[in-house]
Amino acid sequence: MGSLVPRSLVWATDLDTLPLDHTVQRREGYLAVRSPGNPEHYWGTLLVLDDPPGAGDRACWEALFEQEFRDDPRVRHRTFAWDRVDGVAGAAEEEFVAHGYRLDDSVGLVADPGKVRHHPRENREVEVHALDAAEGADAELWQQVIEMEVAGREPELTEEEYRTYLEARHADRRSLFRAGRGAWYVATDPGAGDVVASCGIVVTAGRGRFQSVETAAPYRRRGICSRLVVEAARHAVETHGAVQLVIVADAAYHALGLYESLGFERREHVYGVSLWPDPR
Repeated sequence: MGSLVPRSLVWATDLDTLPLDHTVQRREGYLAVRSPGNPEHYWGTLLVLDDPPGAGDRACWEALFEQEFRDDPRVRHRTFAWDRVDGVAGAAEEEFVAHGYRLDDSVGLVADPGKVRHHPRENREVEVHALDAAEGADAELWQQVIEMEVAGREPELTEEEYRTYLEARHADRRSLFRAGRGAWYVATDPGAGDVVASCGIVVTAGRGRFQSVETAAPYRRRGICSRLVVEAARHAVETHGAVQLVIVADAAYHALGLYESLGFERREHVYGVSLWPDPR
């Protein structure tokens, strides 16, 4: 039997960030990943194939997905990833995108702790600190984080649906943090104390994976993100034992250059596809 940890650092750390109750099972040619507490999470209930799709693979992959998850009617999506790091998309366009799937085209950037560096134009006015993950603690700040992410959602996602998803996702992350596996960080306006940017880092076996690096729209392009990323990275190293830091971003994302300026290097180019359910 093969390993339960993907070869790709992107996909391995993706699984690291899933809820404590998630499971990974090795099958012939793929990993089956489940998140029983939040099965509607598109990237928490999925198949990670060993190889990219070829001509005619969609029907086979969809049959495998149905076989794995048909026992839970809440699973209405389909998500597939493949464990390659060299930017091989295979027949993703013809087999999946042409049939309504969304293509996830991502770059994994990695930094050793000693190479993370401050940006010369980072914002020195905001205050950066880790939120308390205890039940009921920092409730107002956690809610501001959710509201900021809701405001930045993709247009096809309804506000109500996305807020429900985020509340469950953040509850799962806080469970990880209470178990000592990282923290969630915010940059706050020193005057009003409002959250203007945030991100999380989940640390597993020394792998520190950034989550949801987000800056509120009115505060972008002010050097806040660069300050937040560096401060969060250093705290994750010093407090939670991260020995490798990973950021994953869309291949066309404008901030890739910013991350590189902070000491991160592009290491992986990965793909996945997902089919979202029709709105109820």
